[in-house]
Amino acid sequence: MGFLYAEAELLDAGRFAEWLELLAEDLSYRLPIRLNRAKSDGTDASDTTEIYSDTLPSLKLRVQRLGTGFAWAETPPSRTRHLVSNVRVRAMDDPSEYEVRSYFLVYRNRLNDPKAEIFCGERRDVLRNTDVGWRLAKRAILLDQAVVGARHLSIFL
Repeated sequence: MGFLYAEAELLDAGRFAEWLELLAEDLSYRLPIRLNRAKSDGTDASDTTEIYSDTLPSLKLRVQRLGTGFAWAETPPSRTRHLVSNVRVRAMDDPSEYEVRSYFLVYRNRLNDPKAEIFCGERRDVLRNTDVGWRLAKRAILLDQAVVGARHLSIFL
């Protein structure tokens, strides 16, 4: 759980370069769209359509762009608060990897707008224990909302 709390602190403080150091070289970081299906029809998240699907190189580009002044959606930066709860850990076949599921709530506010955006859902992670510490190897973010009402998703969930 300490990994998830440290990650949340880095994201809320805008310390994105440090956050990138927590990510594995072969990272998969996905936000699939939610589907409205009957329970008996299987998963309610798409396997083929995503709001975003990032790798470590693409996340590095996103972070680099935030520092250019051309990331209009984040100039000035959003104020965020990442809350993590209901953490469940399960060993995997590879003894260095663990499946970690958690619930999250991310609060975002910008400028002087009295309105805030709230993103809530579940994260399905694979954490890998390496020689240099824990690394996030895989993340699937399942939002509880099927339709994202936010004008942009320029923050990291």
